[in-house]
Amino acid sequence: MAQIPVRKISRDQHRRRIHHRVRQTLIGTPERPRLCVYRSLAHLYVQVIDDSTGRTIASAGSNDKEMRKQTKGGGNVAAAKLVGKTVAERARQKGVSQVVFDRGGYRYHGRVKALADAAREAGLKF
Repeated sequence: MAQIPVRKISRDQHRRRIHHRVRQTLIGTPERPRLCVYRSLAHLYVQVIDDSTGRTIASAGSNDKEMRKQTKGGGNVAAAKLVGKTVAERARQKGVSQVVFDRGGYRYHGRVKALADAAREAGLKF
């Protein structure tokens, strides 16, 4: 009987390793800041970051007051679409039209993809 392989590192450690590797090449500039995604089981958080100054230009999350009123829960595709639309509107108000998409080490699938598509529809260019 074959043995089941033991996972040496956790999924979160693996994701952080991927994110660190990607961040070595992805840099947010004032003209084209970084759209950074963090995904937890219950919620989704997004920030538009200028890495040259280390400042957050705009942010949105599925646990914001206005988001909680519009969605049933924060850990689903519908909430991701709403967060993507909201962060794009807030970024455009601050004068940002182009961003670099940082998926945070997560697969470009499901909630992350829905968020990116909604941000594109709302006017952000990746």
